[in-house]
Amino acid sequence: MSINFYNTLSRRQEEFQPLEEGVVKMYTCGPTVYNFAHVGNYRAFVFEDLLRRYLEFKGLRIIQVMNITDVDDKIIKAANQKGISIDEFTEPYRQAFMEDLATLGVEPAEYYPLATEHVSDMVALIETLLEKGIAYKTEDGSVYYKVAKFPRYGQLANLNVTEMRRGKRVADDSYEKEEVRDFALWKAWKPEDGDVFWETALGKGRPGWHIECSAMSMKYLGQHFDIHTGGVDNIFPHHENEIAQSEASTGEKFVNYWLHCEFLLMNDEKMSKSLGNIVYLRDLVKKGYHPAAIRLTLLGTHYRLKLNFTFEKLEESGKIITRLRDFKKSLEGEFPVGDLRVAEITRKCVTDFTTALDDDLNISNALAALFTFMHEINSFRLTNPLSQVDAQAINALLDRIDSVLNILKEPAEEFSIEERQLIDARNKARQERNWAEADRLRKLLLDKNIVLEDTPKGTTWKRKL
Repeated sequence: MSINFYNTLSRRQEEFQPLEEGVVKMYTCGPTVYNFAHVGNYRAFVFEDLLRRYLEFKGLRIIQVMNITDVDDKIIKAANQKGISIDEFTEPYRQAFMEDLATLGVEPAEYYPLATEHVSDMVALIETLLEKGIAYKTEDGSVYYKVAKFPRYGQLANLNVTEMRRGKRVADDSYEKEEVRDFALWKAWKPEDGDVFWETALGKGRPGWHIECSAMSMKYLGQHFDIHTGGVDNIFPHHENEIAQSEASTGEKFVNYWLHCEFLLMNDEKMSKSLGNIVYLRDLVKKGYHPAAIRLTLLGTHYRLKLNFTFEKLEESGKIITRLRDFKKSLEGEFPVGDLRVAEITRKCVTDFTTALDDDLNISNALAALFTFMHEINSFRLTNPLSQVDAQAINALLDRIDSVLNILKEPAEEFSIEERQLIDARNKARQERNWAEADRLRKLLLDKNIVLEDTPKGTTWKRKL
């Protein structure tokens, strides 16, 4: 079955066909590094990781670009208030972002271009727009894009530009969705910008936010590429402006498939710094929530549906992953000959899993296929021991599925000296048949989220998710 995605541009589901056979070129709108990213931001990045991993699962090679916006109005203001350069100001946030992606198991993109390192590419693109009469200079030396010169403006957001409110030019890097105005491509230097400026053929100043993604995506992926992703809040004006800038400059289609992720909600409101209802990934980890459980919570609702984030969902995700990991660890084969019934259950899981994700990344049905598979194998094992062939096939399937989900790998457990001493003391108490002391130590370890399991082959331990 072919892969189908909902394309924001056409507002319908379409069969995915890459421009180059076997290769997918994908651009992801990355963070603006003026603060630490919150869990709401990471929902989009986890969705994009699911997309990337599933395309790889289907045998495609990915070339992904995720930009880092390290200059904009907020960054300049904050850096000047602290009396430091924008590079000094953004560096800790850039580093934290990359660490957070690793914590969530997000596969690295091929390129992470910084806006400040591609100003010359942006200037060249703006010069092309000026030459074509799509952009114009103002008295202060700024350059604006003339929206009226691009008849297709509004197609991505499904806006009727002629019926929308108009007003003065927009200089800010973001603006209200109901407003359509000429937007800044290049911002002439102002005293409040301080030391943040570039001396270019356009004059002294800096690029606007929207031109950054057009220049960097086309530099690494070409003028026409396969997929552009982001959150629904990027559709207008940011992605609309990207299309206008890019297509007006090249005369060809910019992107074939636009995929957008819905908001993450906290108490049924969008999670945002302005509302003060944000939750940071690092705070969740410090509180004992396992990164895999956070990942599954962000992953487990279809990307085009709003996700209401709750701590109850985090707890449930941890329990689900524990069941799956315990299932995987329990697989042992007793004899060499495989069973046709196990082979059939395995084939059905592969079919159902891929059918679900082929359907616009239907993660709910994909997870249901995995849970059904686990239930059917467990039911089979009630009356039939697994063979070595069966156990290997099941493990191989789980590994293949986890190349997409990335929730089953168990990192090597690291225990503190105190925790290791408690584990050793508990083992000693059991050996001495001091059951009361063993139970007391078991409870102490459980309070530290360390679960002990006594089996005929000895005691195992793991950290609770």
